[in-house]
Amino acid sequence: MLNIQDLKVALDSESGLVKAIDGLTLAIDRGQTFALVGESGCGKSMTALALMRLLPENGRVTQGRIDLHGDDVLALPESRMRTVRGRRVAMIFQEPSTSLNPVMRVGDQIVEAIETHTDLRGAQARAKALQWLGRVGIPEPERRIDDYPFRMSGGQKQRVMIAVALAAEPEFLVADEPTTALDVTIQKQILDLLKDLQRERGLGLLLITHDLAVVSGMADQVALMYAGQIIEVATAQEFFAAPKHPYARLLLQALPDTSKRGGTLAAIAGTVPPLWQDFPACRFAPRCDKVFDTCRQRPPGLTELPGSASVRCFLYEPEVVADAARRAAAGLAGQRAEGALAAAPIPASHAAQTERARRPPGDVLLDVQGLHVRFPIRRGLLQRVHGAFNAVEGVSFSIRSGETLALVGESGCGKTTTGKAIVQLLRNQAVIDGKAIFNGQDLFTLEGEPLRAARRSIQIIFQDPFASLDPRMRVFDILEEGLIALRPELDATARRANLERLVDQVGLRGDALARYPHEFSGGQRQRIAIARALAVEPKLIVCDEPTSALDVSVQAQILNLLRELQRELGVSYLFITHNIGVVEYIADHIAVMQRGRIEETGTCEEVLSRPRSEYTRTLLAAVPRIEAGCAAHAT
Repeated sequence: MLNIQDLKVALDSESGLVKAIDGLTLAIDRGQTFALVGESGCGKSMTALALMRLLPENGRVTQGRIDLHGDDVLALPESRMRTVRGRRVAMIFQEPSTSLNPVMRVGDQIVEAIETHTDLRGAQARAKALQWLGRVGIPEPERRIDDYPFRMSGGQKQRVMIAVALAAEPEFLVADEPTTALDVTIQKQILDLLKDLQRERGLGLLLITHDLAVVSGMADQVALMYAGQIIEVATAQEFFAAPKHPYARLLLQALPDTSKRGGTLAAIAGTVPPLWQDFPACRFAPRCDKVFDTCRQRPPGLTELPGSASVRCFLYEPEVVADAARRAAAGLAGQRAEGALAAAPIPASHAAQTERARRPPGDVLLDVQGLHVRFPIRRGLLQRVHGAFNAVEGVSFSIRSGETLALVGESGCGKTTTGKAIVQLLRNQAVIDGKAIFNGQDLFTLEGEPLRAARRSIQIIFQDPFASLDPRMRVFDILEEGLIALRPELDATARRANLERLVDQVGLRGDALARYPHEFSGGQRQRIAIARALAVEPKLIVCDEPTSALDVSVQAQILNLLRELQRELGVSYLFITHNIGVVEYIADHIAVMQRGRIEETGTCEEVLSRPRSEYTRTLLAAVPRIEAGCAAHAT
């Protein structure tokens, strides 16, 4: 169905010519799911944009061919390409907030796709749009079809984006992080829907994701990208049972779960190198734990292995293997290559560890009592109030100093609203009742300077980094703004030193401070948002899906950083997430929300091992997991 041959994509930038994709080749059959995985900045999304002919203005294809059912996509005139997009090939974009039109009702956006690419019109197209809203799990589709995107949660906007892409029933789907913002139950529903479409219509699927558990359950083939190149290709079974490239093995070791609770996740040191430079040697060598001399002397080629796997690594090139073996036998190589050449897997840097030795519980830092949040419903030309929507109803919980409370539940259940209410971001938008006692003060009654002081102690990491970062400001100014407002005792020199340390802590290169948000990938923008929250050294951080946009390696770095800050500074977290693996690793207590209410609370072990609520059991049953045998082998 799709055949990409030796694709190269270049981007003009102030730093020089960026080789975003450097010689990519892959083939996808009808009805097949091909997963493209790797860290942010590796070129995954750029591959999708090249396929759709949607590269940014400064980007261009410099070499290669994209063949779709015999048509060279790159040679089609734009007028014909418009009929290909949406009808033959559709795309689910990574960030629904920037992909949906903010001044169009969501139903109109789905109807637009249907009327553009099918024969349905008017009432029939609207009925089809309603059907798709229901299929992607939007509650009350008859009411929500006339909502604007801003009235929906991040997960609901993602579901609308999926409905727009699937509404014209395309032959081939490019899904760029399609389930990143979705809770586990809706994620399962969407993935089951994609599987059904594949069975019914032979839908081909290019799945771009950092969620390796989703890849394990969905993919037929897996390709691992690094720095613009594919470095390993294998069937999903081969990839998870016996990953070949050191990078693949390290990624699997970085996955959080209960067995690693109390220890440090195996984060990969460093970051993806900038792609405007030339690579005279292996691109992964500076971060590889199996590097030897040949890796630093020339770039490796893609070596075909027995079966269907291929790998770009000197450890599998016969000539290099033979030479390393001869040198080792002669006692001339005091390198680790020999061990790497063996079939045994890389030993885990952190094996399963016992539960961490807990510090004695601190005093209660935040005590939320009977929280209610109601949004007025306005209608008509004068926007008169016609009732209210109860987003949060009677929520109560407490967080002690140095502890983490995970707030989990389906999209739209009130998790983010609860977090925003605590941080005082809904004062002019909603009616808030109840109490939130922080350090002896009720946050809901504070004004003026006491409120400013509380905001230094309480920060939030937003779910959507693109919407929360000012596109007109450089990263340095974005991060410095908080320090100027909330830490006036720091001079300019101290502020710059703090920010340089912060960007390094969250896994960004030093040149990030001089760049704008649009120059970063989604995962890199999330790291900037995390750095901004950490800059003022708060006592409590509301983390609203802080790792949902991050690949597993960077997620491990961020989780390690959050745990380290908690141990050293006693920081507390209200951790809003749908990633149960992250909850298993980082949470002390869990509160499960459903429809604005707390359904169940308890320690992490109690809720995950012995859930009392049927809703909690349903959530846990929907969690995708890599087969235990595969994960064990990988580590």
